[in-house]
Amino acid sequence: MPQPISPAAEAERLDEYWSPRVLAEVDDAYIKVAKVKGTLAWHAHADEDELFYVLSGRLKIELEGDESVELGPGEMYVVPKGVRHNPVADEECRLLLIERKTTLHTGDVVTEMTRSIAEQLGASPP
Repeated sequence: MPQPISPAAEAERLDEYWSPRVLAEVDDAYIKVAKVKGTLAWHAHADEDELFYVLSGRLKIELEGDESVELGPGEMYVVPKGVRHNPVADEECRLLLIERKTTLHTGDVVTEMTRSIAEQLGASPP
């Protein structure tokens, strides 16, 4: 029998920061959740937009050109393709992300926090 998914509950169960988990697929996009704290990395996705939706906490998305967007619970922002950005959370923040399946975690850079799509598709923690 089909079961509903609670993105907030799934994000709460994550035990590693900046390590998104795929919850579902919609056409050519993945629906993901992540638990974040601190800074990820300045990066861009040349061919894909990236949607950030805050489930809990606060997220600042630094954008090229000394701009930034601050999001609270229930707010979202789409980073347009090609725009350099850096997500930052001073305190723990839980996110829902919508990205095309081709979107690399840290775009055009690789850091120790970069997660492959295989890692993101891993089973949710028990």
